Amino acid sequence: MSVSRTFIDVRPLRTSPVFRRLLIGRTVSVLGSFMTMVTVMYQVWEMTHSAAWSGAVGLAQAVPLVCFGLFAGAWVDRGDRRRIYLAATVGQAVCSLLLALQAFTGHVPVAGVLALVAAQSACAAVGGPAAGVFVPRVLPKEQVASGLALYQVTAQSMMLIGPALGGLMLGWFGLGVCYLLDALSFLVAFHGAFGLPALPPEGEPSRAGLHGVVDGLRFLAGHRVVRGALVTDLAVTVLSMPASLFPLINEERFGGDPRTLGLFMSAVAIGGVAASALSGTVTHLGRPGLVMLCGAGVWGAALAAFGLMRSPWAGLGLLVVAGAADALSVLSRTTIVQTRTPDALLGRVTAAEQIVGQAGPHLGNMRAGLVAGATSGATALVTGGLLCLLAVVWVATSTPQLRAGVPVPESP
Repeated sequence: MSVSRTFIDVRPLRTSPVFRRLLIGRTVSVLGSFMTMVTVMYQVWEMTHSAAWSGAVGLAQAVPLVCFGLFAGAWVDRGDRRRIYLAATVGQAVCSLLLALQAFTGHVPVAGVLALVAAQSACAAVGGPAAGVFVPRVLPKEQVASGLALYQVTAQSMMLIGPALGGLMLGWFGLGVCYLLDALSFLVAFHGAFGLPALPPEGEPSRAGLHGVVDGLRFLAGHRVVRGALVTDLAVTVLSMPASLFPLINEERFGGDPRTLGLFMSAVAIGGVAASALSGTVTHLGRPGLVMLCGAGVWGAALAAFGLMRSPWAGLGLLVVAGAADALSVLSRTTIVQTRTPDALLGRVTAAEQIVGQAGPHLGNMRAGLVAGATSGATALVTGGLLCLLAVVWVATSTPQLRAGVPVPESP
C-alpha cells in the first residue's frame, strides 16, 4: 500500500465545500467545549472545594443524555435534521452566554451552574443525533469513513489542545471570557451547518413519542452488526475506563508526581491523534468491524499491562498504544453505525451511540473507583482491562457478521 493511502484520506476536504464548512464548525465547537469543561470544573471546585460537587459536573452532563437521548433521536427522525441541529446549537450558545453572565456577576449558587451545564447537555442530546446524519448525506458512500476519520483527528487534536488552552484563558482573562469564547464557538458551528439543504429522513419518518423509541430499540436488538458495535463500546467504556484511577496509580507506582499525572491523559490523546492521522489504511480496508474489535481488544490489553508497569516511561508508552487503539475503534464503530443504519433510523441509533459513548465512561470511572477502593488501583486496571478483552472476544465469536466486511469502492 502506498504512503498516500496510509495517511488520513483528505478527499472529502478537496471535493466537498459543504463538508469543509461542517468540519471547521465542528472543530471550533469541540475546542470551545473542552475549554468549558475545564472552566466548569475549576469554577465548581473554587466554589465548593468538594470532590463530590466536582464529580456532580459529570453527572449533570450524563443524566440529560441518558434521559432525553432516545426521545431526541426519535424527534430527529421525524423532522428536518438541519433545522433541529441549528436550534440545538443556538440553545447551547445561550447556555454558554448564561454561564458567562453568572461568572461575571458571581451571584449564582453551584446548583445553578450545574443546572446550566445540564441544560446545555440536553441541547447536545438533541443536536448530536441530528448532526449524526450529516456526513452520510453530504459525502458519497466511499468517502464516509474518510470524513469520519477527519472528524476524529480534529476532535482528538482539540482534546489535546482544549484543556491546556482553557487553563491559559482562565489564568489570563477569567471565567466569563472562557464561557463567552465557547458561545462564539457554537456560532461558528451554526454557520458551518447553515448552508446545508433541508435534511428530512429518507424513508418512513419515526412514529411519535415512545413508539418511535421502541422502533429504534427494536432495530438495535435485531441488527447484529450495529448491536455488536455498541456492545463492544460498552465493554471499552464501562469495564475498562481508566481516567478516575490515574491519580491513585500515580500515587501507588510513581510517587505522586503531578508532572507524571498530567502526562497520562496527554499520552492517551497523543496516541489517538497519531492513529487518526494514519487512518488511511483502515478506512480503505473496508472492514470496520474487524478493526473495531482489534482496537477494543488492544485497548483492554494495553490498560491491563499498564496496571502492572513500574516504569513511568513504559506506562506512558502503553497509554499511547491504548489511545491509538481506542481512536481506531471509535472511528470504526461510527463508520458501522452510519453506513449500516437506514437513514430513517439514523437519529435514534446515533442517539444510542452518543449515550454509550458519553455516559458509558462516567459509569466506567465509577466502577473503577469502587473496585480500587476495595482493592487497589492496579487491581482495578488489570481486572478492567482483562474483562474488556474477554467481552470483545465474546462479541467477536458470537457475531461473525461483525468480523466480515466488504472492501470500500474507490471513487473514479
